[in-house]
Amino acid sequence: MLYQGSCHCGAVQFEVDADDKIKCGDCNCSICTKSGYLHLIVPASKFRLLKGASQITAYTWGTGIAKHTFCKVCGIKSFYTPRSNPDGYDINVRCLDIDVNQVEIEPFDGKNWEKNAHTLRHMSVDAE
Repeated sequence: MLYQGSCHCGAVQFEVDADDKIKCGDCNCSICTKSGYLHLIVPASKFRLLKGASQITAYTWGTGIAKHTFCKVCGIKSFYTPRSNPDGYDINVRCLDIDVNQVEIEPFDGKNWEKNAHTLRHMSVDAE
């Protein structure tokens, strides 16, 4: 199914191909907890930025692999390149034009990221 999404102000708009029934992760690490991020990791081929490339800025720390991208206008992180899947995108389900109450949310222990990251690796691989 093709989902539309955007930041709060609409300067950044995108679409993502995902299953009809979305399963996402609720990570307990410091950045995800503070931002209320719900994770949907997809292969790069399933994500398309429609508008706003010039309105995006990035934040990195630690290894520098994860590229946390934000709208320069409203500050919302709609998607980013995750450390666990640098070949894909991690979409904030709360930024999709859907009813989040219809989404299956699974907890993810990001406080212990090194121990659990391997469970995410398969998510950015295109199904054959």
